[in-house]
Amino acid sequence: MARFAMIMAGGSGTRLWPMSRSAMPKQLVPFIGGRSLLEIAGERIAGLVPPERRLVCAADAYRDLVLEAVPGLEPRNFLGEPIGRDTLNAVGFSAAILAARDPDAVFCVLTSDHLITPQATFEACMQTAFGLVESDPSRLATFAITPTHPATGYGYVEYGDAVPGFAPAVHCKRFVEKPDIKRAQEYVASGRFGWNSGMFVLHARTVLDAIARFRPGNHAGLMRIHEAAANGSDLARVVSEVYPGLPKVSVDVALMEPASVDAALSVCTVPMPVDWKDVGSWPSWGSTLPADDAGNRASCPAVHLGSTNIVVASDDPSHTVATIGLDHVVIVRTKDATLVCRADLAEQVKDLVARLPPSLR
Repeated sequence: MARFAMIMAGGSGTRLWPMSRSAMPKQLVPFIGGRSLLEIAGERIAGLVPPERRLVCAADAYRDLVLEAVPGLEPRNFLGEPIGRDTLNAVGFSAAILAARDPDAVFCVLTSDHLITPQATFEACMQTAFGLVESDPSRLATFAITPTHPATGYGYVEYGDAVPGFAPAVHCKRFVEKPDIKRAQEYVASGRFGWNSGMFVLHARTVLDAIARFRPGNHAGLMRIHEAAANGSDLARVVSEVYPGLPKVSVDVALMEPASVDAALSVCTVPMPVDWKDVGSWPSWGSTLPADDAGNRASCPAVHLGSTNIVVASDDPSHTVATIGLDHVVIVRTKDATLVCRADLAEQVKDLVARLPPSLR
């Protein structure tokens, strides 16, 4: 079985406006020490699969930007979505293409909006998951991040019995969508739950067969894409015709949850004890920077007088931001827009973006 890797790089990243824009979404913005999240994700898989077997699934409009951001990515390995149709179709699109290239293809599905360390632990968990699926293609492998606090913004995976011969892998007992704080506290205290990472290792044909059972409406369109890829016909035309009409649904809801109670399939989970940062908002981005004694973090020169817990970002490394007497505030400056907001309201940035003129989105 040949190993492949696919990075999902969709999403608009509106909560990271004004740096993340429709023309340059967050996964392509070089705001992590001068590198983009997609570039970092590409480096993360360097030791897992050879360059010719690495794919990226993203909006077709970003084709050139993605090829530039991921050195060594072959043009045929960029899977361009005419329009985003959620994660089931991104995974199904990849499975359709890979099954046409290799009927026994096994691929990991990775995200482009996380920072994961240490790399050695990440790679060891990936190797375990690849082994799980290669030894039994009916398995769908997931990864559960070891929780550090009772987060209510993540889904959870409940651990079942151990998978013999593949420690520390366990069978997945169930998936739980974002819980309230009381349940989240109970989950973390029990030690029987991990955060749903959104990463998987899957057998391409198994994915397509499972989608046929659980989501036949999606399967029909994905098989048209598969047949075009297998026959060498006009794949781009078929994708442009089929993809926009695929029912929009997440891979967790449409595939992983029903698979976890399907007798023909086995969902396994590999606990992943790593430092996992979901860079989805300005406060979470700020956590990637060192803090001063007052908890202030900045990617540009910043001077504070009596201010605490300030996050400052600028697209101009020579631009100085100064504050007086502020607490828990986010300040983001670009050449044509500036955001100032309370840190606890940072999730509302996406609502603010909807009110902006199209030229600023």
